[in-house]
Amino acid sequence: MASSRTIYLVTTLDTKREEIAYIKNLLDLKNLNCKIVDISTQPHQFNHLAAIAAETVASYHPNGKQAVFCGDRGKAIVAMADAFKLFLMAQNDVEAILGLGGSGGTALITPAMQSLAVGIPKLMVSTMASGNISGYIGASDIAMMYSVTDIAGINVISRKVLTNAANFIAGSVLFKTQDTIEDKPAIGLTMFGVTTTCVQSVSAKLHDQYDCLVFHATGSGGKAMEKLADSHLLHGVLDITTTEVGDYLFDGVLACDEDRFGAIARSKIPYIGSCGALDMVNFASPDTISQKYQDRLFYSHNPQVTLMRTTPEENKKMANWIANKLNQCQGYVTFIIPEGGFSALDIEGGAFWLPKANQAFIDEFEKIFIQTEKRKLIKTPYHINSPQFCDLIINEFTKVMK
Repeated sequence: MASSRTIYLVTTLDTKREEIAYIKNLLDLKNLNCKIVDISTQPHQFNHLAAIAAETVASYHPNGKQAVFCGDRGKAIVAMADAFKLFLMAQNDVEAILGLGGSGGTALITPAMQSLAVGIPKLMVSTMASGNISGYIGASDIAMMYSVTDIAGINVISRKVLTNAANFIAGSVLFKTQDTIEDKPAIGLTMFGVTTTCVQSVSAKLHDQYDCLVFHATGSGGKAMEKLADSHLLHGVLDITTTEVGDYLFDGVLACDEDRFGAIARSKIPYIGSCGALDMVNFASPDTISQKYQDRLFYSHNPQVTLMRTTPEENKKMANWIANKLNQCQGYVTFIIPEGGFSALDIEGGAFWLPKANQAFIDEFEKIFIQTEKRKLIKTPYHINSPQFCDLIINEFTKVMK
């Protein structure tokens, strides 16, 4: 199989040249187009092995290659990671990518992998793959393969692992198929257990027109949805459940990051938002909760998940944060506030019913949010899980999509 597109094989040739050459030889036997990319952070004598030399990659750093070849290992790794990400984003022939590394190499390679669109095969063979890999994967579709032994030469174990890695990436290219199904426009929806009724109802009513992709609002869920928005794989967003913001601001375990809503601004994607589950912050078991929250109102969702009711002051801070983020969006944005309650627990007679906290959110949001021809605020007296609120969401989304 000859192709003008390329499998990028990425590693630090000063330490992993034998292993990456072994993988390339296996892929060459399948007549696959491959390039070795060197991301070493110090000069060495093996440049002849690389199609793309480390100096070339380093030159993509905004401050030039001297920012990478600085003599400080920690700074060099950070700089090369930035340079490689910019290098990879500048290539238009990436068929697949395979990385090989220990802790430093994995930290160098995976940020660039995350910048690639979902669907491009990405495999990271790493000594770090047996631990917590969330920081390496982010919201991307990176596959991690544990190297078992250290990546330090070809031996009876590494030969098996590296052969599997080569076959993995070869198979993803050789058996790539084009979808024969004509896809409906894809939209992203955010959901939590306490907003399930709303999101399921909306999805069911939109199912015939749209491919409804529901994301669990657990921090990684919001990031995954926005990753697809950044990759232009979504036609619209129904961000009904923005609870990740509360966790981010108040030490919760299901937090977004500072870039929440950033993809909405960058992509200008049609957006309908709401304040689903902003009445709570998520923690693990009670014994893990910080002492500063010990006098608060809690609800045990299950033995491993404890919910804390947000206060008026916290709701005001969340409203300010979200409104300022949405003010940066130039596409169509509609934010709908369900005055009847933000979650299944935030309902009259419910465990988190606290109207003054919700009102603090509403007052602050109205004060900060700048309405324009494309950006508007709607308040409705209904509860977030009510049929009336669901119908309002659908009606507004239909208007925006037209």
